[in-house]
Amino acid sequence: MTAPQSGVRGDLHINDLTVEFVKGDYTVRPLEKLNVTVKAGTLALLLGPSGCGKTTLLSCMSAILKPTSGSITYGDTDITSLAGRDLTNYRRHGVGVVFQAFNLVPSLNSVENVAVPMRSAGVKARAARDKAVELLEGVGLSDRLTHKPNNLSGGQQQRVAIARAIALDPPLVLADEPTAHLDYVQVEGVLRLLRRLTDGGRVVVVSTHDDRMLALADQIIEMRPNFLPNDDSAPKQVNVPAGQDLFREGDPSDLIYMVDSGEVEVVRDTGDGETVLGSMAAGEHVGEMGPLFGLRRSATARARTDVTVTGYTAKAFRDLVGPERLPSLIRGR
Repeated sequence: MTAPQSGVRGDLHINDLTVEFVKGDYTVRPLEKLNVTVKAGTLALLLGPSGCGKTTLLSCMSAILKPTSGSITYGDTDITSLAGRDLTNYRRHGVGVVFQAFNLVPSLNSVENVAVPMRSAGVKARAARDKAVELLEGVGLSDRLTHKPNNLSGGQQQRVAIARAIALDPPLVLADEPTAHLDYVQVEGVLRLLRRLTDGGRVVVVSTHDDRMLALADQIIEMRPNFLPNDDSAPKQVNVPAGQDLFREGDPSDLIYMVDSGEVEVVRDTGDGETVLGSMAAGEHVGEMGPLFGLRRSATARARTDVTVTGYTAKAFRDLVGPERLPSLIRGR
């Protein structure tokens, strides 16, 4: 089975994917029987806390790591079974990887960095340079063609890294925490660029902790570490008097709350006082981001009136609302 060729688009299918590592006397499974389909032309986000398998999954999709079992197919190509020349061709032409640390060659300027994969694939020097210039102009770096990485900002280096990743027009692009080292202004440009990469049917899969990307995503793939079931998983109903806090900003996250009666107000400490972010009435939920993504509470939830709420674990909440509704509920926040 041959590797997908440059420009050839298709759907990405992950079937019963398991990755297992043995460390001393115990076994770690960052991925266990994962099943996901990503349609052509889709920007998919891998969301979840550190250690939940995001980078492991990207490594499998880029054919750097071979899974213990299961398969990953792109179009008609079984990525997990590639070997020899087909594997080399896939890594060159089938997939482009944007690394968290940029991984630019310090001694090369922007054009030379982008030209590296093309020259390695046998493209002649003049053609590789012309294509590199075209790609860099496309990502807004026409005035940084001859700059080396140490003379570029973090956002500019990431743009060079993205241009390099698509130099051979791969149908699949993978990005590992692409906004991790960028400030707020730099992030916006990189996010818009990643969004545009799906034009023409390319699949883009991004691993991130950055919730600013939620609104740009076509698909959210929630990844959580596997935990053994315990006796605390049953929903818990709680009565909270008016004026008391359900949880406070900065607290560890445990439960997602559905409001049964009354009204819950959500506020955030701005340093100069509290800002009201919104309120939830009966039938609405509060506090979903922390438990779903392994984060601490980003705001305080306070009973505006006497309220009754029911607390659910992340798994119980997913079962309650249904997986198909979860992305829209999160984006609605």
